[in-house]
Amino acid sequence: MVYAAAVMPKVAKDEYDTEKDLEQLAVNVGGCIAWGNAAARLFQSQRFGTLVGISSIAGERGRKGAPVYCTTKAAMNTYLEALRNRLSECGVHVCTIKPGFVDTDMTKGMGKLLWLISADEAARLILKAARAKANERFVPRQWWIVATIIKNIPSFVFKKLNV
Repeated sequence: MVYAAAVMPKVAKDEYDTEKDLEQLAVNVGGCIAWGNAAARLFQSQRFGTLVGISSIAGERGRKGAPVYCTTKAAMNTYLEALRNRLSECGVHVCTIKPGFVDTDMTKGMGKLLWLISADEAARLILKAARAKANERFVPRQWWIVATIIKNIPSFVFKKLNV
């Protein structure tokens, strides 16, 4: 089972729209949990299966430009890790995919994006990671470099960056 649903509305720098934020939580986290729990029950009962959750590099740090989107992806990462740990005891595999920029409606109009890949290429890399039984995988893989760097930037410096 592959969970690949998310919303990421445009958010102005001075915007704090609770309705928009709660929609992101409902789809990005609530949807993942609803589908993930259903898959977990089935896979646990049959003692095999693979659950793939499409998260994002955005879940690695809280960025100014998309605070709730980042929050939802961080929550998704933690939920999928917990499922992976729980279900590993019965032969079920859970794979967290953390893509960078993929050419979809979500990235339209965002300008020139670093390491932008097609949806077909992303799908190929995601299936390859799932078949390899990867626990986590950045897609494409070079995003792990960005994740490693941004996770190690001190908070007092990170908050000054325009990301």
